[in-house]
Amino acid sequence: MENNEIVTEIQSTSENSTPSIDLDWFWEQLKTVFDPDVHVNVVDLGLIYSIDVEPHSLESDENNSTFRVLVQMTLTSPACPMGDYLLAEVKRCVEQHPSVSEAVVELVWDPPWHKDMITEAGKMELGWL
Repeated sequence: MENNEIVTEIQSTSENSTPSIDLDWFWEQLKTVFDPDVHVNVVDLGLIYSIDVEPHSLESDENNSTFRVLVQMTLTSPACPMGDYLLAEVKRCVEQHPSVSEAVVELVWDPPWHKDMITEAGKMELGWL
């Protein structure tokens, strides 16, 4: 899948089931958000802990299927100088999906980040492999 490709199809398994959205789209899009200090994306750095999606109806359009997306992420340290920038970029990235009506990025410190959370691709970018 191309990083810029937007998956707009909302899937439903039955008439009464809750619509869902493709989580892979978010994981792929978040790979376009880079930590400017180390030049590795936030996914491969292991900063993204979870992405949860839930239906979110807008009062103005009850028939429109939209979603609230909650991203839990961390930083390499509480003193990370790029923390505000990374949180804002993750939120902006998630909000690019046309079915997202609200994006919330929650900064968490448990479990604490450590270098073993970096993917092999991230380690290659850092020259560690």
